[in-house]
Amino acid sequence: MTRKERTRLVLEYFEQNSLPAETELEYSNPFELLVAVVLSAQCTDKRVNIVTRSLFKRFPDAESLASASVEEIFGYIRSVSYPNNKAKHLSGLGKMLFGEMNNIVPSDVEQLQRLPGVGRKTANVIASVVFDKPAMAVDTHVFRVSARLGLTRGAKNPRQAEEQLMAVIPEDKVARAHHWIILHGRYICLARKPLCERCALTSVCNYFGKASRKKPSVTTAKQKPKEVVSKSKPIKKS
Repeated sequence: MTRKERTRLVLEYFEQNSLPAETELEYSNPFELLVAVVLSAQCTDKRVNIVTRSLFKRFPDAESLASASVEEIFGYIRSVSYPNNKAKHLSGLGKMLFGEMNNIVPSDVEQLQRLPGVGRKTANVIASVVFDKPAMAVDTHVFRVSARLGLTRGAKNPRQAEEQLMAVIPEDKVARAHHWIILHGRYICLARKPLCERCALTSVCNYFGKASRKKPSVTTAKQKPKEVVSKSKPIKKS
């Protein structure tokens, strides 16, 4: 099976069975989403949502963030991962948005990456979610899941994974595919112990196929294998 055929089957399954293709971060405008995504690096969306409720009340826009000290910003985000660095990033981000970009979050990926704390992944999230551009943000979930399923092959870094995914995912599905893959990685294809018994994509999954071939058979005449009941409808090859 080619990567393109495998991708088509996976996307067809997600379209019919997945949760809504949207971010779980809470925001009401592009500025808030940008701040939330910066905070979400190596931190859960749940924790970020708790932090931003009070953060956005105090800093509703780039101007208010630009005028705050790093120490004050730190006080609001101390419970996220790497709060010292992120406080500095948010301070610099606010100053650049207010001073150089007229309080407007840019839609261009390259311009977004000029902002402190904004790498390619964050820039792609903003371009995709806010401006509906076909940009594939590759975080740890997307990198892991796409490799396990076989949507990417031999990608050594997020940029290579992004390029491979963009080559096989139709442009009009890129934004939704990003969220589908993240949700699958967050709730089914876990990093340490993927819940393969609950996954309906095992028939097209490279990781599951390799893992199944490695397991020795221990079934005897007196011992029958346990039946695994999937909670979701298995995918059918076409």
